[in-house]
Amino acid sequence: MRLPIKLLHPDAILPRYMHGPDEDAGMDLHALEEYTLAPGVPEAIPTGLAIELPPGYEAQIRPRSGLALKHALTIPNSPATIDPGYRGEIKVIMLNLGPDHYTVHRGDRIAQMVIARYERIEWTPSDLKESVRGAGGFGSSGL
Repeated sequence: MRLPIKLLHPDAILPRYMHGPDEDAGMDLHALEEYTLAPGVPEAIPTGLAIELPPGYEAQIRPRSGLALKHALTIPNSPATIDPGYRGEIKVIMLNLGPDHYTVHRGDRIAQMVIARYERIEWTPSDLKESVRGAGGFGSSGL
């Protein structure tokens, strides 16, 4: 599948699969600018990219496991959703869960982007079928 992408800044880096599309589900997104992440303070890191998705598709922005394990960095709204109608700059909301400041440098890989299909639905108000689980929710399976 080929999709339109716009580089909003000359330093923007196209998303890419590190090991190729046959081995990676997510493409790496890169920071456009340097940011210092203070512990507990979310920051929207620009990528310098805008995309055009067709109806029925979304882009999911997910944390990188290496940044989470080594530096306690995460994406608090993960997976973040980029809707098909959005044409603005992709920004990654990052949160430093560690005790020390962490500096994101220009060009650093900060997140992964997965393009996924979704189903469009219409709700039909009605009674629901019975199930074994019923209304059992949080902790209903024992933990």
